[in-house]
Amino acid sequence: MQIRISWPAGHVTATLAETPTSQALGKVLPLSATANTWGEEVYFDTGVSVPRESDAQQVVEPGTVAFWTDGDALALPYGPTPISHGAECRLASPCNLLGQIDGDPGTLASVRAGDPVRVERV
Repeated sequence: MQIRISWPAGHVTATLAETPTSQALGKVLPLSATANTWGEEVYFDTGVSVPRESDAQQVVEPGTVAFWTDGDALALPYGPTPISHGAECRLASPCNLLGQIDGDPGTLASVRAGDPVRVERV
């Protein structure tokens, strides 16, 4: 599944794998939320509640589309967070892996806390 994540200053597209979490997310699209930022990570509530999957990870590559089960949120890291060691992308806790942003994940740097965010299928 391909999705588009839009905010006032831009947008990215992402390709999601077929996982139980991505299927649950697909059922609620399109969705609108308010962006939060944490270091070089954007996250926002989805209204979806799912369990942590067996392959959940806390340290991921920039541009990973992750689902933070502790906060029912999409987590989009593009660089270090406050708990990272060096340049790694370390999420607050292990997250379900959904897919990857297409193109430069650094585009997410233009998202500001409080920005309206929309997620829809492409």
